[in-house]
Amino acid sequence: MKDNDRYWDCLDHAMEASSGGRTEEALAWLDEALKAHPGGAEAHNGRGEILWDEGKVDPALYEFELAAMADPKFATAHLNRAELLIEELGEYEQALQHLDDLLAGRTDLPRPDRGTEAEIHYLKSKALFYLDDLEGALFLVRRASKTSGDVAVYRAFEGQILFELGRFAEARRFLEQAVILDSDSAHAHYHLGLVLERLDEDEVAQAAFASANARDPEHYPLPTPMDEAAFRRAASDAIANIPRSIRELVEHVPVLVREFPDTELIEQENVSPQILGLFSGVPRTEAAVTAQARDVDRVFLFKRNLEKVCRTHAELVEQIQITVKHEIGHYLGLDEDDLERLGLA
Repeated sequence: MKDNDRYWDCLDHAMEASSGGRTEEALAWLDEALKAHPGGAEAHNGRGEILWDEGKVDPALYEFELAAMADPKFATAHLNRAELLIEELGEYEQALQHLDDLLAGRTDLPRPDRGTEAEIHYLKSKALFYLDDLEGALFLVRRASKTSGDVAVYRAFEGQILFELGRFAEARRFLEQAVILDSDSAHAHYHLGLVLERLDEDEVAQAAFASANARDPEHYPLPTPMDEAAFRRAASDAIANIPRSIRELVEHVPVLVREFPDTELIEQENVSPQILGLFSGVPRTEAAVTAQARDVDRVFLFKRNLEKVCRTHAELVEQIQITVKHEIGHYLGLDEDDLERLGLA
């Protein structure tokens, strides 16, 4: 038996409670809504969004799936499910297939309006970004913007992709536009800071980092600076702490400290501008079958990047140790699974 008036009244109360940060009350109202209408797609979707905010990923996914089953034409549930698959579970191919199904005009799925179509392109862009297809991601986020017009989150993501491609001046334009469109976006302020830093506008970059931190200190901590002498001592200590049997194998491999990876290194090694460290050269396991000289082997540590991922001096010292061991592991021919197993990832 369905009581429509009671159902929508409960949804209104749930939305009001959720907007006020009273999540338990919101969930209670959504439960009441489902008593009035057990197949209520909106109520299941609302429960999913709250559970996701609370970090309860699997229950949230279940609620989004219930919502989509209750009303297969309810686009929001499909988009939420796809985004959760991308952001939380790393199920990129599954999400891409589902998003393509939404675009294909299947009669059992919702027909996307322009806003929904733009969001689908954006979510597909994010999936390709995580799959390291940056050019594909850039193409799709630009389709999202072309479909919807200027949306802050799309412009910010476009700037982020351009930053990862090493196209810093171009990235700046889109990130500045994103900040204008949404001055409260910590993500846009932070990535604008990253870009300005690489364009040698350090004072403005630090102000952008401070703006991101003020809006979202949990996700965007301020950098933890360390003077270069102390940083180099920490790097030397990291080498000294490697077991002697391994240290003897890597004694010819210098550890070089740089502020950032330069554009040439980003392009040659196909790495992120935010990479913490890098082994460049020939892994020891391949040295016997190559004529390349051993003096090209080296480990880079990128000081400014390391400072940005650590909240305290002690954490930074520990991260330097981890990064040195990780890159030495690459020299020894260990893959990412080996490094993870040995605690060097």
